Amino acid sequence: MANIKTVFVAALNPVGANSSSFVAQNPRGDRVTITAHKVLPISTDPPSAGLGPMEALLAALGSCTAVDVQDIMTKRRTPLTRYRLEIEGTRAAGTPGRYTSILVRHIGTGEGVSAEQLEKAAHLSHEKYCSVAASLREDIVWNIEARVEWV
Repeated sequence: MANIKTVFVAALNPVGANSSSFVAQNPRGDRVTITAHKVLPISTDPPSAGLGPMEALLAALGSCTAVDVQDIMTKRRTPLTRYRLEIEGTRAAGTPGRYTSILVRHIGTGEGVSAEQLEKAAHLSHEKYCSVAASLREDIVWNIEARVEWV
């Protein structure tokens, strides 16, 4: 039987504006605001008014793989005490401006954590566990990086 997930998306501003803001909400009532700018080229940073749809996609990917990596590292008895991701997407020119490559950089530290362990956990997440990564097109060029950062 399929596991169906539902998200509701509602427009927050009138049709015809230079940008469209939406609120996405799950059945539990959790919400996120997403703003799409209609008149700006892909290379232009829009004014801050919420994540854009393509930024939200990167955020979904990052949070999905982060949960996996944290769990993997904890199960290996080398939990991360500090951890963050930097995700960069390169978009094609023109429409639809899809991502042609994505760099996912895992940066973390913890007692006994090595760069090799962190990189292995990052690749395992991407290749086996992260449902967002598995849902994206297969022709995206993926780059997975990991490094230990001592603060």
